[in-house]
Amino acid sequence: MVRYVYAFTEGGRDMAELLGGKGANLAEMTRMGLPVPPGFTVTTEACRAFLATGSEPDGLVREISEHLTVLEQAAGRLLGQSDDPLLLSVRSGARFSMPGMMETILDIGLNDESVLGLAKSSGNERFAWDSYRRLVQMFGSTVMGVDSALFENVMSRLKETRGAADDLGLDAVDLAELVEAYKELIRQETGEYFPQSPAEQLRRAVLAVFSSWTGTRARLYRRREHIPDDLGTAVNVQTMVFGNLGPDSGSGVAFTRDPATGRPGLYGDYLSNAQGEDVVAGIRNTVPLDELSRLNPEAFTRLRDHMRTLETHYRDLCDIEFTIERRRLWMLQTRVGKRTAEAAFTIAAELADEELITADEALARVSGDGLARLMFPRFDTSAVGDALAHGIPASPGAAAGAAVFDSAKAVRRAAAGEKVVLVRQETTPDDLPGMLAAQAVLTSRGGKTSHAAVVARGMGKVCVCGAEEIGVDPRGRRFSVGGITVEEGMVISVDGSDGAVYPGAVPLVDSAVMRYFEAGLETGADTGVVETGEGSAGVVDAVARAMRHADAVRRLEIRANADTPEDAARARRFGAEGIGLCRTEHMFLGDRRQLVEAMILARDDTARERALDALLPLQRQDFVGILEAMDGLPVTIRLLDPPLHEFLPDRTELAVRLAAAEAHGTPPSAHDAELLQAVNRMHEENPMLGLRGVRLGLVAPGLVAMQVRAIAEAVVERKRTGGDPRAEIMVPLIDTVEELRLVREEVEQVLAEVSRATGVPVECPVGTMIELPRAALTAGRIAEEAEFFSFGTNDLTQTTWGFSRDDVEAAFFSTYLDKGVFKVSPFETIDRDGVGRLVEIAVAEGRAARPGLQIGVCGEHGGDPDSVHFFHGVGLDYVSCSPFRVPVARLEAGRAALSGTETSDSR
Repeated sequence: MVRYVYAFTEGGRDMAELLGGKGANLAEMTRMGLPVPPGFTVTTEACRAFLATGSEPDGLVREISEHLTVLEQAAGRLLGQSDDPLLLSVRSGARFSMPGMMETILDIGLNDESVLGLAKSSGNERFAWDSYRRLVQMFGSTVMGVDSALFENVMSRLKETRGAADDLGLDAVDLAELVEAYKELIRQETGEYFPQSPAEQLRRAVLAVFSSWTGTRARLYRRREHIPDDLGTAVNVQTMVFGNLGPDSGSGVAFTRDPATGRPGLYGDYLSNAQGEDVVAGIRNTVPLDELSRLNPEAFTRLRDHMRTLETHYRDLCDIEFTIERRRLWMLQTRVGKRTAEAAFTIAAELADEELITADEALARVSGDGLARLMFPRFDTSAVGDALAHGIPASPGAAAGAAVFDSAKAVRRAAAGEKVVLVRQETTPDDLPGMLAAQAVLTSRGGKTSHAAVVARGMGKVCVCGAEEIGVDPRGRRFSVGGITVEEGMVISVDGSDGAVYPGAVPLVDSAVMRYFEAGLETGADTGVVETGEGSAGVVDAVARAMRHADAVRRLEIRANADTPEDAARARRFGAEGIGLCRTEHMFLGDRRQLVEAMILARDDTARERALDALLPLQRQDFVGILEAMDGLPVTIRLLDPPLHEFLPDRTELAVRLAAAEAHGTPPSAHDAELLQAVNRMHEENPMLGLRGVRLGLVAPGLVAMQVRAIAEAVVERKRTGGDPRAEIMVPLIDTVEELRLVREEVEQVLAEVSRATGVPVECPVGTMIELPRAALTAGRIAEEAEFFSFGTNDLTQTTWGFSRDDVEAAFFSTYLDKGVFKVSPFETIDRDGVGRLVEIAVAEGRAARPGLQIGVCGEHGGDPDSVHFFHGVGLDYVSCSPFRVPVARLEAGRAALSGTETSDSR
């Protein structure tokens, strides 16, 4: 028989898949003996059963009732009893943290009778009515579907009438009036009354949390964070403890280290006379956690001790929610905390130094995506004047954009291609679409634990919170500070590293981490390269340590896609171990187009040879420079791939030019006419599946020979100057082994000719790109002629899916992502089931035919973190990517080698 409910005393952190992250951690803290209010967890399995059928699974109501009875017996009170009620909180708790994306309902059990009993038993009438109004408001919006803004409007009107700055300015009579107004609002909006039965409140609250798993914001967040849709959420039912009982009570959120920088110490926010939702909502400005040491030294000391215990136990940064009820500390939640990329690297290095984790575990706890964010530029503040305002640096980075004041506007303007900054008094979960669309988030309220801060950090989005100097006027779509007004649409710059906000677009400079890589691996961390702003030298050192360990443990070799000596030199500084893709067509652009045109328009062999002869020394010098930059390392040079028409002027442009000349009575250009004839002759309905790659090499006499000769002569020149050139020749777009055999014969003939003529032996391995499904499926035969394979996953994805990338991404990919057809674009992360399966087949059959066959990948998937793990798993020898992605690929190749290592999951 399936079991759906577990008491906190029955679980542990290893049951997160069943109990959700929050439930598993509540059980773990209970097991550790920490002061956790008693409760139980309804499992993710129950949620999945409910979502599949639309009703409670059999036995769930009975199990909840049985566990509720145990809570009531332990408390000596019944849920919602009239004289001294037991009250409950109902909170979501998915496997992976989704802050604010699903529902919470507090104070379950209050009704028109029990609120009076709570007032009497607590001796605090205002507290009782405050708790009741919270329940009616939360239940009304979460369970009964009333727009939360309508409740806020009722509250705002009452505060305005009473002259109250915030909810603390309302007394018990005001709050009782507010409860009645809320209940009437529910009746008007839904046609039903707020339920007075505590049992019905609990049942409906649990089901509402289940339903919130499929809510719009939850689905949007999961898509952004790549969290599977089929996990479901658990529900945690817990005895209420109250932070809103007066000045000796309060709630807070704490981190065992700074989640923005990783620096050790106690960080967080505390709010007196408040429940936990007030802290993260940012509706009142909190005080730093250190202030609690003055307000309640005993509780602060206990909290500090518990935080140290938890960090040691979890061996990681812990995010903790707590409540103090009349000076007594209660621990409401812990989890491995979300952190910025800077904090992730810093914390991993420091925990390794403290010997809480191993070097392997430290590497497993950082990521290539985080490293990429640390390589983003920073503001050059030396070039600007004073900041408009300062707030709390909640999520680092530098971003500029037009100020917008609501989420919908942010989405619309971003979709139109504009960079925007979302400015709010504070964000709510409903602002998630705007936060995703914006370059940065700026709020006038809240701290490092507010909704804006937590969500932005998790997404790697720039964020400054609690900029109290700023007066945000959402209705007027402006904010004011120091006599300056910023209207919607005006550009501002937000520095999430130091909390500053500047007018206009501030210039950017390389980050300290980027300068570390630009300096080269031999001198990087010791060059004195630091960035203005506290903590940069520390993160550079942490990154350097992670890179060194990744290089020590990885099996995959990392190469770069580079077409110029400059790109090759940069790639080598970034740690590339060769070039996996040098695209020769890029050498035919610019001033050389005329020579390519001459080759295309040649009417006989003599003219064609003359054009090729002119191109040869230019290509040779390009290859010399690249081979010099990569001396001693492999350089895989791909023969010409695109169709020749790409090197000619646009067909329409030529036709218009000739027609215009004719209309003006001007003699048409003979050259233009000849070019148009050539373009028309070469026109293809789908040129990317036409005469290109190996096909072009076989039908265009002399083209392959010219390129191979340029490569061979470059090898000779480098050898004569004492170099160690290691050129490899790659034939693109192979469909059949016969194509490769014919081209290889021509390549070997040219190499032999150059060797004889120069007296310098030239040996270049000849291989092919696997970028068509047929090539992957016949890889065993192709390997008979290929000395290496390199997967061109960009074209392999296009030809496997039947997509033209340039057309489909704008046409329907967003719809496919919205509807769940894709979890992620197959051009961003390799499609393991389709394209990946072809890769697996080709690797297996290629190596069966030629043991020791060198195999790599040179599509941009080579720099995608998830794809790197796949390529490691299927046994590739190397990945190749753009120079700026080389450090990311190095790091992820190291992480991929740590199979089975425990990682920190702070999604």
